Amino acid sequence: MIATSRQVDGPLPRSGHEVMKTSRLAAMQPSRLSGTRAFMNKMIRERWDISSVVFDVDANAEGTVVYSIKAPEQEFSFIGFSRPPSRTARTGRIIGQAWDMMGALIEGAATEVEIETARREIPKLYTGRATATTLIWCRSNRSMRVFDQTLEALAEGRQPSVSDLSRVCYLMRNTGLDGNGTFGTRSFPSLGARHALGGILEAQLLTAYLMREFSCDLVEHLAMKRSDKAVRLDPRLRRYIGVGNGSALGLIFFIHKHPRLIDGLLSAREHAIAAARGLELDASDERIAKLIGLVRQAIVFRRQDKMVYETFASSAEIAADLEKVATALEEFQRDGTVLGRNADRPLDILAFEFETELVPEAFETFLALLIELVPEEADRLLAKVHAPDELVVSPAETVDSLRALVADEYGWALDTDMSGAQAYKYVWYKSETAEEPRRGAREEVPDALDLGLDVCGGIQSLFADLGKTDAASTVARFLIRHPEHRYMVARIQSLRGRSYHTPRANINAGDFVPIDLVRLMNVGIHGIDKTRDFLSRNLRGVLYHGAPTPDDLRAGYTGTWYYPAEPVL
Repeated sequence: MIATSRQVDGPLPRSGHEVMKTSRLAAMQPSRLSGTRAFMNKMIRERWDISSVVFDVDANAEGTVVYSIKAPEQEFSFIGFSRPPSRTARTGRIIGQAWDMMGALIEGAATEVEIETARREIPKLYTGRATATTLIWCRSNRSMRVFDQTLEALAEGRQPSVSDLSRVCYLMRNTGLDGNGTFGTRSFPSLGARHALGGILEAQLLTAYLMREFSCDLVEHLAMKRSDKAVRLDPRLRRYIGVGNGSALGLIFFIHKHPRLIDGLLSAREHAIAAARGLELDASDERIAKLIGLVRQAIVFRRQDKMVYETFASSAEIAADLEKVATALEEFQRDGTVLGRNADRPLDILAFEFETELVPEAFETFLALLIELVPEEADRLLAKVHAPDELVVSPAETVDSLRALVADEYGWALDTDMSGAQAYKYVWYKSETAEEPRRGAREEVPDALDLGLDVCGGIQSLFADLGKTDAASTVARFLIRHPEHRYMVARIQSLRGRSYHTPRANINAGDFVPIDLVRLMNVGIHGIDKTRDFLSRNLRGVLYHGAPTPDDLRAGYTGTWYYPAEPVL
């Protein structure tokens, strides 16, 4: 008999205890609910109009560009300042002195005042100030070898080598997207849900897309400046080229600072997966054919992947496991059976069986593709995500009630050993030289202020003090005596009943793997492809890999852009 996870009314979402294990979070793959895919779906659906209105750049790559972005009811401008690459001051860090491009995303049409203010203020970074209409300040650098190879090819009147492009998949890499009040930019909560960029991360996501378009426009422009026989990029290559992205340990702080957002996005994802698993399908259902096509597309994508992964499952392993998924789906399409048996909910059976058989990345790819079978439900779930950052205390709750809540929802934290030598092996601090988050052995930075959220230690300390307090006393009275617990109490009360807000991990422990949570943000939340790790703390990947171009958007794009195959020219 085939085991099944089905309930009377259909499969339930996976439990928070299962999903929030860091190894599982690290394996999550891009889905319809990930940032880049969701925002691209929006631009396709609404047919956004993006065009270059100024491209005043000389043959040395020095100059100014302006792009106009027209959503159905609102206009934006992207102001960019191109610079020749600097071999000395060029860096991807915030402390850098020079970037190949710096820019600003603003509301409305770009005026001369906006352009000149951005030109003057952006290079100052921390001492600069954005205008009131500015949403994002950004920076990017070229991938020197690939950019130069592409420029040389176009200038000679030929297309660049697909093989060379596929080793990196981008011409420029994002090195900074700053907004939500940083440098005086407009705060995102002030935009409101009706704003064209009022959705989750949408201002940053639009800016990253424009970085990609600028990189392609720039390489074409420089080729034309260099040679009369220069050609433009083949549209198939323009789609294939994404924008690079690098991320490090600061994303772990983001996860802990925005628990409602993490819970909302992961909850939407898990409920969409459960809805897809519960579909009652027969062999002739067109959704089975669609799913087979998506899995086959993912297999080709993985087989062509040339990235080298240090600790993650290789693309060859993932492709081999996805082949098992495709074979099982084709059996159902052909014979109406799942692994040799009849089933009215075939996707639920397959998900249950494959969970332990496939490498985690392959299994999570399968789950992510299931969401494409319930697109309306998935989009509805995403639209409902409301994630204010404020965490508030409920002062009238009794100590007995709060203690019961902690015991019920944070057993994993209470059971974590915080007394051993490895429990506080590491400390999280801000580097004075790089101005970035770092993790170091506690004995090496004994005076560092620990900036990490000690969930397990904080909950255990709170639970112990609650146990020493009159059960009938109120939380207000408890906090008067123990003000050090105020944040943890507010967090626990504000997240009551939610399942997916806090990774099940002690981030100070010796066995904690930081890259797991960085990968969750980059891959599962942002939707970045081909993320490869560096020293288990940095990730480099590709945004908008295969995404339609502005010409495609204006023409009314149809098709599946993600998991792109290498173009055949």
